[in-house]
Amino acid sequence: MFNSNSKPFAALLLVALASFVAQSNPAQAAAAQHHDQVPGFYRMKVGDLEVTALLDGAAVFDLHWLTARKATMDRVKSASKEDPHLLDTGDTGFLVNTGKQLILVDAGAGTWFGGGSFGRLVDSLRNAGYSPEQVDRVLVTHLHSDHIGGLTTQDGKRVFPNADVFVSKAESDFWLSTEIAANAPKDAQPFFQSAQAISAPYIKAGKWHTFSDSEALMDGVQLVALHGHTPGHTGYEFSSKGQKVLFWGDTIHEQLVQLSHPDITVVFDIDHAAAAATRNKLLPMLAHEGVMIAGPHMPFPGIGRLRKEANGYVWAPVIFTDQWAER
Repeated sequence: MFNSNSKPFAALLLVALASFVAQSNPAQAAAAQHHDQVPGFYRMKVGDLEVTALLDGAAVFDLHWLTARKATMDRVKSASKEDPHLLDTGDTGFLVNTGKQLILVDAGAGTWFGGGSFGRLVDSLRNAGYSPEQVDRVLVTHLHSDHIGGLTTQDGKRVFPNADVFVSKAESDFWLSTEIAANAPKDAQPFFQSAQAISAPYIKAGKWHTFSDSEALMDGVQLVALHGHTPGHTGYEFSSKGQKVLFWGDTIHEQLVQLSHPDITVVFDIDHAAAAATRNKLLPMLAHEGVMIAGPHMPFPGIGRLRKEANGYVWAPVIFTDQWAER
């Protein structure tokens, strides 16, 4: 096609074309990064129930909050140096739409705990298509501020103005007792103070309700006594069309550690021996039956199952899907 005299021209033409292609597509290198993350909610179907995980925030669990024998803690410390994400954790609340009622299980920390790491549950709720005013009931696993702080603002306003709050009587009687609080260790005082301040506007409005372990709270919900972490620590097992999901509160704080070593407790446990005994009784049953679990401190969305492995357990999280389907 080209004679020998046209070769220099062809070479120049190729260089020009290459330059044109490079200059005509600058957008590939110039596109701005987008640092916004997806909204903090994930929903799934359990029978006829819609269960939505609501992210309140993420944080890192302090190694010194774990308690165990020295040999065990030495292994944990060594493992944490090898894996900087070993103690990653978070805080999640869960919304259950039964078709008749909107029920929140735990309300996150709000501004009462975590130094600003938490407090996004209401934003997650709104992103999921609901508003705080629509919530009918709040079921509280226990009265630590990272589970009830989202109920009340710092100036004493109810975040869920139409909701009735339900909590174990043993739990309420313990944390709301001025006598017990007065005799509690100094480092426990903030937990009593926050529990009393957070509950106060609901008590005043007649929307604070207590129950015993043997009561039938509502159709399709079974109370599961998980005492030890706190005196009235309670799980809620929802059932629909043969499917179950257990909201287990603080049965596990740090999954990569406590599932491998269920005897490891945390400084926040009121009764360390009872907390470990509860865990050692519950985990094998859940693993054997393949029960769906919703855990506030498990990796978001905090929903999954347990699988027995070696001397402990591993967490099998739900797999993300953009389809509305039973898992």
